[in-house]
Amino acid sequence: MSSLVREDMGKKLFGPLGQRLVDFIQIEGAARDSHYLCASVTKGKDVEISMVKHLRTGLEDKYDIVEKWLLKDLEMIDGKEADTDNPYFDMHFEKVYNLEAYSCASKYAFARTLNNLNEMYLKQDLKIVNFDIAYINDNCFWSSNNGDCLVLMRICFYASNLLCLSLCPMP
Repeated sequence: MSSLVREDMGKKLFGPLGQRLVDFIQIEGAARDSHYLCASVTKGKDVEISMVKHLRTGLEDKYDIVEKWLLKDLEMIDGKEADTDNPYFDMHFEKVYNLEAYSCASKYAFARTLNNLNEMYLKQDLKIVNFDIAYINDNCFWSSNNGDCLVLMRICFYASNLLCLSLCPMP
């Protein structure tokens, strides 16, 4: 389903703007319409982060950009609590935006995308706090192209360790 949304949004919204949609995640909102946080690259090699509202009217899908920022203006991404499985994070621009991703895995996937785009196009110091940095950096053993599998694998690893510890007899 997400590949269909990516293709549709890329064709209907970002293509006409002369941009390439790199990645997106679904974010939770109060409205019944879907909202996405998107990372795109312009023809001029600027990296943009957009909040997109997805409206469905009958059989027609429509996408509207609600907010737009440049990656170079992003001061910090705060994952809130690195030690817990939560989908909440803040993006600090001139204003702080409190966001809730669809899942913890998608929050990490988006932070990883922004980190990669920063290394590719900006090469500036991007402050990423309250994330397990092993999931963010591509040069690490745990890195993968599929962020959901990556996070799930680590959760299973921790759960199996907890299970083993709970089965061990106490002295």
